[in-house]
Amino acid sequence: MSNRSRITAGAIISLLIIVAAASLGSSGISLRDTASIILHKVFRLPLAQGIDAKNVSIVWLLRLPRVLLAFLVGGGLAVSGAVCQSILRNPLASPYILGVSSGASLGAGIIIISGITLSFLGGFTLPLTGFIFGLATVFFVAAFSSRIDKSMSNNTIILCGMVLSLFLNALLTTLSAIFSDDLRRIALWQMGSFAMRGWTYVWLLLPFLAAGITGIFLFTKEMDILSFGDEQAKSSGVETGAVRKKLLALCAVLTGAAVALSGVIGFVDLIAPHAARRICGSSHRHLIPMSFILGGSLLTLTDLLARTAVSPSELPVGAITALIGAPFFAWVYFRRRRGAQV
Repeated sequence: MSNRSRITAGAIISLLIIVAAASLGSSGISLRDTASIILHKVFRLPLAQGIDAKNVSIVWLLRLPRVLLAFLVGGGLAVSGAVCQSILRNPLASPYILGVSSGASLGAGIIIISGITLSFLGGFTLPLTGFIFGLATVFFVAAFSSRIDKSMSNNTIILCGMVLSLFLNALLTTLSAIFSDDLRRIALWQMGSFAMRGWTYVWLLLPFLAAGITGIFLFTKEMDILSFGDEQAKSSGVETGAVRKKLLALCAVLTGAAVALSGVIGFVDLIAPHAARRICGSSHRHLIPMSFILGGSLLTLTDLLARTAVSPSELPVGAITALIGAPFFAWVYFRRRRGAQV
């Protein structure tokens, strides 16, 4: 089977996962009825007989936007992870080591503690602030890395990102200790959730997702070359420092928007790219769309588990991805270490 066929099959399976996730929940709605509701709303097809108006509202206004947001966030994080692993040549790299989550968490924490709300943004003041802080953090890491190392080597970028992340986390911890009344709200935001996220969140994420992934696709050839090392890339005419800066900025857009709208959800950006490489190889022309499909499907299923495992209560999505991702992270690390010793 060709990579194009694998991607097509993956896209079809992901659509089935979206429909299934939209139908499952505390209110039992059949797959047939859910599909009929979606087709009716999207393509104006006649609604199947016997479907309650309440079920239409549940699927269209509550479940489907949540499921789509989870899929888009997972896809964006997975693409960012694939890019970071490629340009940093590290299978354990992720956009979070660049400080995106730490910066976004600090911005969100400041808004929660201060209670500031811009009148023209309303409830979106918090996600916008998180996005700006996350984006600013990555740009600072890139600028600082290029200042101390003009070639922007992999180790320099990773080290700068980790140091800044630790510093920002320390600032947030200090603020949380001082303003302990807001500690629970900050902790819940950091755990990640898609609860009560309507269509507005989906429409807010889409332009950032489209811009980020489109920009990344423009550099698929350069990423293929960078995977062989900086010397090989430079001999092929690739300006490694400039390309890394642009790709890091695009990753920041994707990850910053995802974190701002859903909170911190880890390990999807690590798991999905590895699975995608096993399915379609390391060519970024195929790796990027397959990572998006797998990341979106994984987070959709994780969110489904989060809201149905202990219904009517919900588990934090970030906690479930960590439970899955931590053993996977250890497996990748020790597998790589054994391979290096052979």
